[in-house]
Amino acid sequence: MSIDTKQVRHIAKLARIAMSDEAIEALVPELNQILGWVEQLSAVDTDGVEPLTAVIEQKLRLRDDVIDDGNVRDKVLANAPAAQHGFFAVPKVIE
Repeated sequence: MSIDTKQVRHIAKLARIAMSDEAIEALVPELNQILGWVEQLSAVDTDGVEPLTAVIEQKLRLRDDVIDDGNVRDKVLANAPAAQHGFFAVPKVIE
């Protein structure tokens, strides 16, 4: 399968990409080369090969799901412009 300039123009139109004639001419051999690589990959016999999510087998290292407050309240409130009773103090919004 090969792509010509007419097909590249059509693809650019579908993608709503404005392309100059020079850019289209330059893209034709690149797309044909990509399609050639895809054809090479489709020729590979993959019968009996399990699908992979990664090249090496990995196990997730899980930690216990423990709920805590982080114990950093004082550090967080140190950045606040105003704090009262361990909370951020904000101006009253409702009159």
